[in-house]
Amino acid sequence: MELYLIRHAQSTNQVLDEPESKGFDPHLTDLGERQAILLAGHLGSGRERTRASTDDIDALVCSPMWRALQTARPLGEALDLIPEVWMDVHEQVRAPETRPGSTRERIEAEFPDYVLPDGITEQGWWNRGGESRSETMERAVRVAERLWESAESDQILAIVSHARFIDSLLKALLNQLPGYDSWYHHFNTGVSRLGLGGRRLDVRYLNRVDHLSPSLVS
Repeated sequence: MELYLIRHAQSTNQVLDEPESKGFDPHLTDLGERQAILLAGHLGSGRERTRASTDDIDALVCSPMWRALQTARPLGEALDLIPEVWMDVHEQVRAPETRPGSTRERIEAEFPDYVLPDGITEQGWWNRGGESRSETMERAVRVAERLWESAESDQILAIVSHARFIDSLLKALLNQLPGYDSWYHHFNTGVSRLGLGGRRLDVRYLNRVDHLSPSLVS
């Protein structure tokens, strides 16, 4: 398996100075929408092929959070893929910002072609308090196990997710000890690529933003 981990494009929360003014599930900024289009053009062109893989991305997954849903749309169009939502790849939900997640009806109205899991209902995909760092890591471990189960396949999978979750997933895949003092930074639409197979993980690169000019990096 070849795996792309992609952080969503810039959201409105990222340009707000006051924490209390930030929303639970922000949308993309104008810059974020441009970043997402440039990402789609870059990955859709096949320029990210390597000697390990000469094929294009053949499956696209995203988080149920709005900024990830939006980022996945132009990418899906460029790759001719329908995004599938995995609930477990959402960002850590911290208690002060907790709100209900978007309902199935709302997501389907804006993203009618997306494949949604049964867990997204009319009560919303999130209906509890905040989660701890360890609970976020537990989700990352579940996703890592799911990916390892398909490691011997020829699938080329892209996951559009979030900064804290991508950091946690990389640590889960690399089997780093809980509490290890490190941070895998990703710019908005930053791309990391991994190869999985035979219980071997190849880190091909981390946090590339070749598709963005310096003025568009955030």
